[in-house]
Amino acid sequence: MANIFTKIINGEIPCYKVAETDEFLAFLDINPNAKGHTLCIPKVEVDKIFDLDKETYGSLMEFSRTVAIAIKKVIPCKRVGMTVIGLEVPHAHVHLIPLNSMDDARFISKEKLTPEEFETTAKAIASYVEL
Repeated sequence: MANIFTKIINGEIPCYKVAETDEFLAFLDINPNAKGHTLCIPKVEVDKIFDLDKETYGSLMEFSRTVAIAIKKVIPCKRVGMTVIGLEVPHAHVHLIPLNSMDDARFISKEKLTPEEFETTAKAIASYVEL
C-alpha cells in the first residue's frame, strides 16, 4: 500500500516542492519545526534509510547536502541540521531543519505558516538549488 510520500511522488497529493531529480524529491514539511524545514526522500519506496542500497543512500546524502546549502542561503539560521528518525512515515527520509538553537531540532515546537508563506519559501529555496 502506497504511503503518503509515495502519493506525493506520484502527484496524487500536492506538496511545496523544493527540488526534484529522477531519483529524489525535496519538499517542505507541512508541520515544520522552523520555516524552511524540508524533507528529502528517495523515489524508491523503502521504509528504513539503512535499507537503501549503498549507491542510493550516498546519492540521497548528496542530494540532501545540495538542498541544505540552498536552505542556508534563504533562511536566516545558524546552521541547517539534518536528522533521520523515520517513525512518522514508513518511507526513508531526511529532515533538513534551519537551526538557531538545539530546541529547533527537538520536534516539540512547530512553526505555523500560511499556504502563501509555504509557496514563497519553497520557490525561494528552489531558486538556489544547483542540481
